[in-house]
Amino acid sequence: MEREKQSLLEQAEEVFRGEPKLIHLPNTGKAVFVGDTHGDLEASRSVMERYLSDHQKVVFLGDYVDRGEASRENIHYLLSMKLQHPTDVIMLMGNHEGYIVKEFYPANFWLSLTDGEKERYGQTLAQLPYAVSTPNGVIGVHGSLPDVERLEDINDIETGDENWDQIMWGDFQDRSGNDLGGFWGRPQYGRDYFHRLMDQFERQVLIRSHQPNANPIMFKKRCLTIFTSYAYLPIRTVAIVDLAQERVESIDDIVLEMV
Repeated sequence: MEREKQSLLEQAEEVFRGEPKLIHLPNTGKAVFVGDTHGDLEASRSVMERYLSDHQKVVFLGDYVDRGEASRENIHYLLSMKLQHPTDVIMLMGNHEGYIVKEFYPANFWLSLTDGEKERYGQTLAQLPYAVSTPNGVIGVHGSLPDVERLEDINDIETGDENWDQIMWGDFQDRSGNDLGGFWGRPQYGRDYFHRLMDQFERQVLIRSHQPNANPIMFKKRCLTIFTSYAYLPIRTVAIVDLAQERVESIDDIVLEMV
């Protein structure tokens, strides 16, 4: 591995190690939530150029590699921006960043790496945080919600455990039931599970990505699924939350824009 890339990964790992697994956003400015970018470097650059500022934080919901043609370039760019703007750029872990914990297929990025590169990227990306929370009622994760008693318990989730698997791999289905089984290693959860945990966490809206076949709006406008990569959909969407707003009641209080 080139010395420059090695240094980038080591520096980024140090920054991620210093972050909690649950990041609390402030009550000022705005947060721009970005769905899977999956090797879509143009999408990542467009988001940064358009939204990153002193008054806006950019929250990436995971899955930066695989599927798209520019996985290396995309993850290098995002890590570089994270180092330049450590508090304004937030990168959550997606299932495609957890390859060394739970292998999957297809994984064109990971399978293109040497064993040494795979270990180095894997060590860095395994340190990514899991979730963000806003003071006005929004939580952001990659997949589904972990079955923990309190929101703060997310900080105690270990990489690779059952709750980690739910965050990274979990899907939602808009039907009744708590645990709807699994599909190709992806646990499935229904509206009962969603409402129970959102009530426990005292949050009104979940913003997530991960599940391209999901209804974008579910559970009485309380669950929003977005994607920001042409690898999945012909449009790229971000969700903007006004952090100064007293309370976000539903998706109607969130602005959706195309990039």
